Amino acid sequence: MSQPVPPPGNPFAGGAAPEPYPVAPPPAPARDNVVLGLVAALVAALVTAGVYGALIGGIEREIGWAAVGVGFLVGLAAGKVGGRNPVLPVASAVLALGAIYLGQLVGIAILVSEQLDASALDLFLEEFGLITDAWSENKDALTFLFFGLGSFAAFSGARKASA
Repeated sequence: MSQPVPPPGNPFAGGAAPEPYPVAPPPAPARDNVVLGLVAALVAALVTAGVYGALIGGIEREIGWAAVGVGFLVGLAAGKVGGRNPVLPVASAVLALGAIYLGQLVGIAILVSEQLDASALDLFLEEFGLITDAWSENKDALTFLFFGLGSFAAFSGARKASA
């Protein structure tokens, strides 16, 4: 009698599959580091504040979705780097408020510097009181709505990123 021929394309059809080599599991990501999450959120807040301020200065108005983006990116950085610690969403919301406020101040400094033909950085550093007075005079209900939306986006972003 002849032996059965295994079907083509299956090298183990004639016998059992060989024992697989033991593979070490991948290392767990470094998470649940509150300090690192706060540092990441702070860096994200400073960077997004600068971008938000440049956007305000460039188009000469505030944009709600940009404030939401600022908040979301701050929360995303905190949640991805810091993990599931319950402090991070709250800290992200507070840092997002600061980032939106700082971005609005940077935007005002850019707008005023164009009118005075001066450096926006010099105005921001040397005439900070003038910049904050201009912000106080121009704030309205939308300004505070942007604060609320941005902080909510930061809180939600930090919770979703850590999941």
